[in-house]
Amino acid sequence: MIRSSTFAGQRVAVFGLGGSGLASAQSLIAGGAEVIAWDDGEAGRSAAARADPPIPLGDLREADWSGIAALVLAPGVPLTHPEPHWVVRLAQAETERRRVNRHVDHLPAIEIIGDVELFCRERSAFSGGVHNVVPFIAITGTNGKSTTTALISHILRAAGRDVQMGGNIGVPILALEPLARGRFYVIETSSFQIDLTPSLAPTVGVLLNITPDHLDRHGTLLDYARIKARLIEGAVLPVVGSDAAPMLADIASLDDRPLPFDASDLISGSRVAPIHVADGRLNVQRSGSPDTFEIVADLRGVGSLRGAHNGENAAAAFAALRTFLEPHVIVQHMATFPGLAHRLERVGVVGDVWFVNDSKATNADSTEMALRAYPREVLWIVGGKPKDGGIDSLRPFFHGIVRAYVIGEASGAFAATLDGQVDVVRCGTLDVAVARAAADAAAYARREPFPGATGYRGPAEPAPIVLLSPACASFDQFANFEKRGDAFRALVAKLPGFVAAADAAASTPASQPRT
Repeated sequence: MIRSSTFAGQRVAVFGLGGSGLASAQSLIAGGAEVIAWDDGEAGRSAAARADPPIPLGDLREADWSGIAALVLAPGVPLTHPEPHWVVRLAQAETERRRVNRHVDHLPAIEIIGDVELFCRERSAFSGGVHNVVPFIAITGTNGKSTTTALISHILRAAGRDVQMGGNIGVPILALEPLARGRFYVIETSSFQIDLTPSLAPTVGVLLNITPDHLDRHGTLLDYARIKARLIEGAVLPVVGSDAAPMLADIASLDDRPLPFDASDLISGSRVAPIHVADGRLNVQRSGSPDTFEIVADLRGVGSLRGAHNGENAAAAFAALRTFLEPHVIVQHMATFPGLAHRLERVGVVGDVWFVNDSKATNADSTEMALRAYPREVLWIVGGKPKDGGIDSLRPFFHGIVRAYVIGEASGAFAATLDGQVDVVRCGTLDVAVARAAADAAAYARREPFPGATGYRGPAEPAPIVLLSPACASFDQFANFEKRGDAFRALVAKLPGFVAAADAAASTPASQPRT
């Protein structure tokens, strides 16, 4: 655990007692703060009461706010949109009272912050403000941030560095191992977390891309992008995806402030930038020669980095790490990256048919990345709790889908979108979809047509892929996308003839680049 000593001796309110909220409260208590914690749900309050030591609880509606220095807010609690949560309004009201009475009590405003902000303050105090004493690599983006976080962590660990990985992926940031000289913190950061981190100043800040998401929490796309941009504005070394750069330039112009990056900071997974991937090869611009590039890695045989979106992730990892590692070391360990669970994760093979778990694709943009990586011979399991826009944006990729197996609340709407372009089987639940897709894929692999299929496998076509890429949230049938992916894995593992990916021969066709 990282102790938050910067609020020692002060009273701090903590609201939202999920994983990050509990870790925040425990960190503050260990650092000497007086904590009063609350959650709207009984489960969170019960977890706080069971903690060791127990976290002091108190209904913040009834609390005396006059002595509270800060409100530490869990990232899932609305700060501004669609409207401030009641606890935010209470903190704001106390701040306004102090402003009006500042000549009497001389109290500063109540800070409304999150767990990443506590980490940043503790890191600054520990290192005396010297950024490289405790290297901090922060990654954000609408898509790809989890894979990039895991890839950077993998490369550093394989190179013998002391690495802690967490934040929006896995372990809450304050539950990681204590700060130490030379210990790397590789942290995935969501827009919600960035919004609660005013002193965010990582050693390396990676902003991969910006597409519409969480607009119910941020209001507009521009406001969402402004929040994402704060990660690179405070970074010593910014790394920016080429697709995000035009929007960042627009924001700089609208807000009349300097652009937070320059051309040398740009990376891309598909087109020319100082660091980019083209035809599966990682290209790096030669120093002093903007039109000359050197191929530093061939990623075509790295199954976990298939597709243009993973090219962007690989380019970002290279850009983020070349300050710390020699290029050949980065490339060497990039090739051994096993991939991220639930993100284009090859579960295993039955005969010639590979099964791919992309449960983390909770929106159409993420599923687009999967369909770009697997552009042909796909038996697609799709559906769940739909998001705005559905799958209409995926129409350009329908030609590569042999058959779609729709599940969950989205079944009717998705079947209507696919009608006339892709054959659809309404399965309802994941177990039915896996069984039906496995049977159809086996017939398709044998080049046998089956009723209703868009076509059948030609002699030159690659082996089929059964792809779970839902383009939906999981909450209609599963607690989260991890549970959905775990269920898919378990169902596939029970299929007759199943061979796990780790045991499958490297020469299996699906492990090769697909075009």
